[in-house]
Amino acid sequence: MAPSTAAFLNFSPHRMRSYVFRLPLATRLLVGVITCAWIAGIFLTSERIREWGQLKPSRIGLSSMHRFNTYPLIHLGVFHALLNVLALTPLLERFEGENGTLITLSLFTGPFGLLPGILYVLVERFVLRSDTAIMGASIWVFLLLSCEAIKTYKANPHFALGPYKIPTWTSPLILILTISFLVPGSSLLGHLCGAAIGYLWALSYLRILAPPDRVLRFIEAKLNLLGRLPHYVSVDQKTYGRYGVLPSTAVHGSAGVPLGTGAGVAGNGGEAGTEMRRVD
Repeated sequence: MAPSTAAFLNFSPHRMRSYVFRLPLATRLLVGVITCAWIAGIFLTSERIREWGQLKPSRIGLSSMHRFNTYPLIHLGVFHALLNVLALTPLLERFEGENGTLITLSLFTGPFGLLPGILYVLVERFVLRSDTAIMGASIWVFLLLSCEAIKTYKANPHFALGPYKIPTWTSPLILILTISFLVPGSSLLGHLCGAAIGYLWALSYLRILAPPDRVLRFIEAKLNLLGRLPHYVSVDQKTYGRYGVLPSTAVHGSAGVPLGTGAGVAGNGGEAGTEMRRVD
């Protein structure tokens, strides 16, 4: 029996329910905000929400800096938002398990929206001389896929594609190019900007953005966050430590690294295929 068929037959609603109930706090909050933004689009005018929160280079100014935080949270519709949630949740859960709740919230409500957004605006405005708006959390999906690709590359540098050996770290880039050809309206530049920030984070060039452990411990102890907040991941409770899984710690046959090969990256990212779209 094929592995995919066996996985489908072994699917259980109880396991899915248990998985959802085990999601850490920051993952719940971010996915919840995405869901609430979609619901708000039902009761309010969705076009008004998109106009308010999308990232459009010509609309960036001192009074509209909120767009750098809101554009990953709003979507074109239910299908767009659903694909976003399905692709983002397991990647975000893993990131929070490795880095903690405070770091995850501080990064995804700040630099992980701001940095790829600034990069997109600069290239779109001053290099391409265009003014295309983007929205959707696929920029986070490809950021996290790039982080996973670098970690996988350290343990498995290449994957085979016929007679060719392709570096594992290029898997998100291959997926981005494939989506740009197959999915009309997807933002190639937006996806590349998200992937670029993910690579820089995984290579430790942006680690300075993460608060020091001693500061996090002080905040957690002062506010008793671990005791007050359910599903909170503290600085001393992280699954793999601040800098992720080292190749020497991987156990053969375990499911610790979800992106073991380039095909794995494509499998996870495929659900994000239409998440970043151009707005005409």
